[in-house]
Amino acid sequence: MNTTRTINLKNRPKGKPELTDFDFNTSEIPKLKEGDVLLSTKYVSVDPYLRGRMSDAPSYIPPFELNKPIVSGIIAEVLESKNTNFNQGDFVSGMLPWKETQVAKADGLMKVDPEKAPLSAYLGILGMTGLTAYLGLTEIGKPKKGETLLVSGAAGAVGSVVGQIGKILGLKVVGIAGTNEKVEMLKSEFGFDEAINYKTTENMTEAIANACPDGVDIYFDNVGGEISEAVLFNINKFSRTVNCGAISVYNNTELPKSISVQPFLVKKSSSMQGFVVFDYVDKHPEGVKQLTEWLSQGKLKYTETIREGFENIPQAFLDLFEGKNKGKMVVKL
Repeated sequence: MNTTRTINLKNRPKGKPELTDFDFNTSEIPKLKEGDVLLSTKYVSVDPYLRGRMSDAPSYIPPFELNKPIVSGIIAEVLESKNTNFNQGDFVSGMLPWKETQVAKADGLMKVDPEKAPLSAYLGILGMTGLTAYLGLTEIGKPKKGETLLVSGAAGAVGSVVGQIGKILGLKVVGIAGTNEKVEMLKSEFGFDEAINYKTTENMTEAIANACPDGVDIYFDNVGGEISEAVLFNINKFSRTVNCGAISVYNNTELPKSISVQPFLVKKSSSMQGFVVFDYVDKHPEGVKQLTEWLSQGKLKYTETIREGFENIPQAFLDLFEGKNKGKMVVKL
């Protein structure tokens, strides 16, 4: 086996990405050098934040290069090793190129144990997804028992975990999602107290007020846009907004017209902070330990949308922007 299939970024998308922005080709697999491992990809994570890296605008992480492989979280099996820390048959996670087979440096790879949790979980609830939920809520949201937590994009990978952690910490939890099926899932499977279908709701400000009669103390924002504007009319004194994502505007080609947040923040002495999970690298081990403990105790559940086939990775990514995922979207090879 001297070559492997690779998925490159062909064009920088204008608006919503399309399949034509991706390019399938074949690349050579280099020979193993001392310290390297040969990996076979098993699961690939697709995430909304990858859209930002497809543009060349300045951001917290460098953009993808054109005609080079896209990189995301991957679970892989070690086929061959010239590194003393890894053996043939080990499973590892890391930020790796979209390739079926590849040689990788051991730096940045972490062993994962399929006996403790399904391999795909290490891309979700026990990986960057779970850490984003846990650290965003605890470090920025600073939850206090009895407060009200509102989560947008609540049926997604991060949102569904945020809501569950909120319940563990003694909060009233309300979620916002885009279908009646997802609304029911939030309440029946993940323990949310209330949930709102924003697509069938004419007045979001009023709906939030009804679902959160005591106001919103913590808003975990995964979507931005008009939904988040409606939340502003319902925030409490000293409320905290955790800006995790803004999937509703990622594909905009023009700057959105939105209301000014400053009067709301001043009036309510409210704080609003954006973050990325890498801001809290020193707390990752603590976070994984806590998430693993809750998962083993049955306090956390997770749901996945699993697509199959290397050739379906780009479409799985595009489907995120249509809300076709429940929980974490991964592709199994």
